[in-house]
Parts: sequence; C-alpha cells; structure tokens
Amino acid sequence: MDRSWFRRERLYFFLVLSLLLPGRGSTFTINCTGFGQNGKYMTALDSVFERKAFRPAINFSIPTIVNISFTVSAILDVDEQLQLLSSFLWLEMVWDNPFISWNPEECEGISKISVATKNLWLPDIFITEFMDVDKTPKGLKAFISNEGRIRYKKPMKVVSICNLNIFYFPFDQQNCTLTFSSFLYTVEYISLGMENEVWEIAHTSQDIIQTHGEWELLGINKATPKKSVGTNLYDQIIFYVAIRRRPKFYIMNLLVPSSFLVTIDAFSFYLPAGSKDRAPFKITLLLGYNVFLLMMNDLLPASGTPLISVYFALCLSLMVLSLLETIFISYLLDLATTQPPPMPHWLHFLLLHCTSPRTCCPAVPQKRNTGLDHLPGMKEPMELAGKLPGPRETKLNGCPGSTRAQQEDKAQKQHLVSLWVQFSHMMDTLLFCLYLIFLATSIVTVIILWNT
Repeated sequence: MDRSWFRRERLYFFLVLSLLLPGRGSTFTINCTGFGQNGKYMTALDSVFERKAFRPAINFSIPTIVNISFTVSAILDVDEQLQLLSSFLWLEMVWDNPFISWNPEECEGISKISVATKNLWLPDIFITEFMDVDKTPKGLKAFISNEGRIRYKKPMKVVSICNLNIFYFPFDQQNCTLTFSSFLYTVEYISLGMENEVWEIAHTSQDIIQTHGEWELLGINKATPKKSVGTNLYDQIIFYVAIRRRPKFYIMNLLVPSSFLVTIDAFSFYLPAGSKDRAPFKITLLLGYNVFLLMMNDLLPASGTPLISVYFALCLSLMVLSLLETIFISYLLDLATTQPPPMPHWLHFLLLHCTSPRTCCPAVPQKRNTGLDHLPGMKEPMELAGKLPGPRETKLNGCPGSTRAQQEDKAQKQHLVSLWVQFSHMMDTLLFCLYLIFLATSIVTVIILWNT
C-alpha cells in the first residue's frame, strides 16, 4: 500500500512539473465525432477541466492577458456618513486558454459552448475598494469559443469606499474609483487589458442604467498604474466613476420653504415699528423655522458641513437678529414716549447723514408735524444730556417767561421722540436691505451651482 501511494505521489509530481516547465505543455486535440447527437458532449474537454487548478499557459514565463469590461446598471445608494457607494455592475472578463481549440466544421458547426465556471480556471480579479462580502450567485456559466477564448460575465453588487465631498450638497458631484487588480498573480503571470474602450463602457452604462432617482452617471475615465507591494509588482486598472446628485428634490423640500419663511420675515418690517403684533409674529416665524429644520434634518448629510447647512444657519441668525432688533426698537420707542433719553452726538450725526437725500443710504420715512421740526431754540444733542438750553431771543408776544420755557421743553422732548422714531425706521430699513441682499445672493448662488 505504501508503494502504490508512493507511485501516485511521484506521478502527480511529474505531472505538476510538466505543467510548470516552460514549453512542456501541449494543446488538447478535441475530437467532435458524434457531437450534437443525442446530446453527446465533447469528452476531450475533461482533460482541460482536470487542469483547472493551474493557470492555462503553454509557457509559464508568458503572462496571461485578462481583458476587463463592466457595465454600471444601477447606482443604488451613497452613504455620506460611512463614505460608501453602492452600485450594481455586470463584470466581464475575457482570456485565452491555449489548450482548447476545435474545428467548427467537424463539430456540427458549433463555434461556442457554455461551460460551468467550476470546471475552469478563473482569474482572481477583485475590486480594491470593495467593502462587503461578494454575493455573486453560484453555478454561473462561461462561454468558450472554438479558438479557446473564454468569456465570463457575472453580476455584482459592489459596496465600495469612496472619498465623498459634500460641501456643495445638494449640487455635489462625486468621483469614485473602482480599482481592478489580481490578488495573487503579479505582472509576470497576469496582465490586465481592456475588452472595450472606456467611452463605450460609459455610453453603455448611461443607456441601460436602471435607476433614475437621486444620482446620475456623468462619465467614466481610467488609468493604468502599476501597484507595488513590497518587492512584488501588480497590474491594475483604475476606473474613475463620476456621478452627480439630482438637486430638484432638495430644492423643493429644503431651499424653497426656507426662502419663503425668510421672505415673510423680511416683509414683516412693513408692520409699524411700535406695533405690538410685530414681535409675536416674528417669534411665531422663528418657532416655525426651527420646526422646519427639525423635520428636514433627515434629508441633510449626517457628516460634514455642507453649504446648505451654512445657509440654514444664516437664515436662522437673520431671524434671531430681526427679533432682537424688534425687541430693542419696541423698548426704545416705549422709553421715548415716557422719558426720551438724549441722543449721542455721533448717532445724531449718522442719522442726519443717512436721512439726507444727497446720500446713498436708504431713505428713512419721517413723520413731520408742527411740533417735530427744528425749532429756533434747539441746540446740539450733546447739550441735551442733563441740561436744558437757555432761552434765545425770540418774539413771543403775550406769553410769560415760564410759559415760553415750558413750550421749549415740550418741543425739545417731541424733537427727541422724533429722532428716536427716525432711528428705528433707519434700523428697520438697514435690516430689510440686509434681508434683500441675502436673498438675492442665495438665489444667484443656487442658479450658478445648478448650472455648473
């Protein structure tokens, strides 16, 4: 028994040695006698199937050329938080087996047959960015031509890692890579090539892509650098898959409602400055905007800080600033009606400068009546801080001195009230202009990003 085992081991050793030595292999002559009758199979292929553990090469110093092609039939999902791209591919690999050939005229005109992949040697081509278990169905077939060319196609759900840049969300474009390489065979044993041109791959993928949801395929490019791992050099092909997000859904559900709320808040400045309804109205809008952000939070990327988040933060800041300005103006006008504080000189100068028709500042609506005009007895606002101006030489016939002083004091008080009212109008005008500039800038930015 030991002797028979030794003979089998020695026979196996010589068989392996004959396969590995360059120039020692020989092609199999396939006899097609009776092929096609009663489903008879070419039994000569059994000899080829027995060699499936070895790379099919007559001379092992010559690498096997494996041509690669694929078709993107669906873009399933893009996970911004995990930086993953889920897509569905049809991968095609083509290589030659020099041990297979037959004459179609002798084989009932058969020039191509299908063979179970479990009976063939398959190149160990994998995707470097693959981050999931390969769930390729078992029992797939491969086609073999009469010249020994093997064509193997398999469907793959590829979950690949991708460096995503979401700053321009929802107008972002991503460029993900799919790197095809061999796991075991170096450049001395396997050389990778292209079965189809890269533009053909992109055109075919765009034609048959199944999903028309959030993402669309823009194009595919390739590069063929070598990969060095230690002292080993591997052949690889890198495909750059460019995809773009369709922004209409996010524009209608995020940008448009937000712009409406900000616009309504801007037009609330047309309510009178001293109105008791302005502050509650702005508080209601602010609460509604916060509820809107909470409801739409699931639509935003879970990681990073996209530009749209900055836009929402600016909208919220403007609404808070508008509410604070309304509270301040209400307090100021209420104080001015009871005991108007003196206006600082710099603020009075700024108010006069901005309300002048010759300046470029926004015009402030002024309420003019008899008691709010400049009176001859008025002095500069700095002198109004804690002092009453002395009586000037005016002709007031029939009025005693005390009555004249009371009239001047009342006129000064009314003039201060008028100045603070003008100041509140100026604050409203400036903030309203800030709203308009922000909305115009946002619309222009959206148009530019959408078109580019």
